Order: sequence, then C-alpha cells, then structure tokens
Amino acid sequence: MNLNKILLGGVVGGVLYFLLGWLFYGVLAADYYAANTNQCMMKPMEQMNMLAMILSNLAGGFLVAVILDWAKAADMMAGAKIAGIAGLLMCLSFDLSFYSMSTMYSNITVLIIDVIAWSVMTAVVGGVVAMVMNMGNKKEA
Repeated sequence: MNLNKILLGGVVGGVLYFLLGWLFYGVLAADYYAANTNQCMMKPMEQMNMLAMILSNLAGGFLVAVILDWAKAADMMAGAKIAGIAGLLMCLSFDLSFYSMSTMYSNITVLIIDVIAWSVMTAVVGGVVAMVMNMGNKKEA
C-alpha cells in the first residue's frame, strides 16, 4: 500500500466526484430529479452544508483510491472497470434501500437513471484515479 499515491488519488477522485456531481445532478439532470424525487427532504441551495458535501466527495474519492490500490489497477481502463462495478453495486444497494423504505423516488425509472449515472461517474473517477496513482510507474516492455 502506497499511502502517498492513495492520498493523491483520493484527493483527485474527491474533486472529480464534486465536479461531476455538480455537472450531472446540479445542472444537466436537476429539473428531472426535481420532478421525480420527493423534494420535501431537500435543502435549498443556500442552506446546503458545503463542508459536509466536500468531505462526502473526498470520502468517495478515497474509497475508490483504496479499492484500486488493493486491486492493483495498473491503468486507466482497469481503474474505470473496477470502480464502475463497485459504483454500480454501491448505488444499487443504496437506491434500492431508499426505494423500498422511503418516498424518495417517485418511480423505478429515476432509480435506474441514478444507478447508471452514478456508475458512469464512478467509472470516470476510477479511470482518472488509476491514471494519477500510476503516474511515474515504468511498464515492462
């Protein structure tokens, strides 16, 4: 386990999660989620706890970095594949739990879209994190 590479990968992954989350959930699909999820639990933008959001994204980035380190992901494609599968299973677990016990999602379609979006975001994060964590590694010819 190379702690320096995990720290670098975790921070890069956290920043990328934050930016991709803002792009997808905050811009591209904001209206869709507003129309298809229970908004009574949502805080207005000005009341969001940005520190908690940043820490959440960093925790996700570090999770991806640790998983990729354990899996010895040697390149971008391996990182994307491993992280994408982990993201798919994690999001499916959480979203099905929310769907079964809450009124968060108004239909199964929004759940499926959320799982796909999170899986793609996590695959992108995993690819970039693997690339960053393997910078400077010499490949054998």
